[in-house]
Amino acid sequence: MPIINDSVVSFHYTVATAEGEHVDKSEEGQPLVYLHGHGQIVPGLEAAMAGRDVGEHIDATITPDQAYGEHEQELDMQVPLEVFPDSIRPEIQPGFRFKAEHPTVAGRDIVFTVHGIEGEQAFVSGNHPLAGKTLQFSVDVVAVRHASPEELSHGHAHGPGGHHH
Repeated sequence: MPIINDSVVSFHYTVATAEGEHVDKSEEGQPLVYLHGHGQIVPGLEAAMAGRDVGEHIDATITPDQAYGEHEQELDMQVPLEVFPDSIRPEIQPGFRFKAEHPTVAGRDIVFTVHGIEGEQAFVSGNHPLAGKTLQFSVDVVAVRHASPEELSHGHAHGPGGHHH
């Protein structure tokens, strides 16, 4: 069965940046499973997988506009620690994540990550760590099946034995 919208796809993958930096890979015996056509993987990879079948190998170069977007400078900011609630300040350290309004798009919230602390300032970014990067995917399609009505109504694939949230 070829990969089409509303099919459940299982695949093994490795991904690296165009510069050769290893980013991620699936674990042996644990393929990534997703519902095709529902935006659950980066758009460029989803497009590259459309029409493919079990057993196929795919090498795909995905540009930033079809992966995690371009790096937006306005999302890299220096924020005074005093703007955080007193109860949260002890937790502010590199890796801490919080949701806040986009600095230039009213009403749009994004997740920021703290990358450093210097004195009373936190250096944060609302960019995905892979924003601005071209990615090289190497994919092996393991399984393709029709999604169940329940999976379609929930908008995601279910694991073996049914519903797992």
